[in-house]
Amino acid sequence: MYQNPNNHVNGQVEKLFIEDSWRVFRIISEFVEGFEELSHVGDCITMFGSARTVEGHPEYELAREIAKLAVKNGYGIITGGGGGIMEAGNRGAAEAGGTSIGLNIDLPFEQDPNPYAKVKLDFRYFFIRKVMFVKYAKAFVILPGGFGTLDEFFEAITLIQTKKIHRFPVILVDSNYWKGLVEWLKNVTMKEAKISLKDLDLIHMADSAQETIDLILDFYRKEGI
Repeated sequence: MYQNPNNHVNGQVEKLFIEDSWRVFRIISEFVEGFEELSHVGDCITMFGSARTVEGHPEYELAREIAKLAVKNGYGIITGGGGGIMEAGNRGAAEAGGTSIGLNIDLPFEQDPNPYAKVKLDFRYFFIRKVMFVKYAKAFVILPGGFGTLDEFFEAITLIQTKKIHRFPVILVDSNYWKGLVEWLKNVTMKEAKISLKDLDLIHMADSAQETIDLILDFYRKEGI
């Protein structure tokens, strides 16, 4: 019996269309849940860094101290909700009695939620999670990390550079770790006119918890906020 091959193709197309349609509803539901949960959190600092940094490591303890100091100065902490630097940020905020938020992402590895986030949200889609990181942040504090950390760093300065979001402090913590990247941006990308000197002004570096918080406080003091 003859079977028209176009029937199979059309069936596959229809199936994909239905799947994409339902995906839109899942996307909307994640946005709605995020907005509802975070609309009341107040001023927060979003912290990034490696999920592989263990308790007791200098970078872990520095992140923890930054979070504590941030809370003492009226800020909550938002992280990606996982281990390593994310755990340290949530832990420091919780220990200081402040707002501690973890925005977890569903991954096949490395991303079990840490126990220190008092407000927890789970995301299926990276791009929705990124919106939440930016929308409720008064600053980005970025400790040593890998591809995910670099992604968040470059997205933040791109959004600020293109004026898609209001400018806020973007601070790279641990100059020894980040100076090679910053020098490359200055000596290669700027020299070849891919970025401008003004673009480099979007980036700050710090080496201590106090220096990190002072950069944020000074920024908003100058802005009159």
